[in-house]
Amino acid sequence: MSIDPRVALQSLTTALEEHLIAASNRRGDGDPAVEAAFFAVSDAFEVYEDALYEAYSEVTPLQVFDDEEDEDDEAGIDDDEDLEILEE
Repeated sequence: MSIDPRVALQSLTTALEEHLIAASNRRGDGDPAVEAAFFAVSDAFEVYEDALYEAYSEVTPLQVFDDEEDEDDEAGIDDDEDLEILEE
């Protein structure tokens, strides 16, 4: 079952507005309301992106980064890094 891109866009807009409200009412680092709103935006964006592609074969210029990519960046892991071969 496909979702109308306009409905998905409205859900994304609502999620963004709720994220703004949560961020403006933040009660310190790691506020669960802000975290929940963050993930709601991420989920709504993915639904919108899928609906847009399914309906019109189009995508947005935006990208959602997942936690694994962020952790790799913090740890200094570079997936594109060339391997060096040592010769004896």
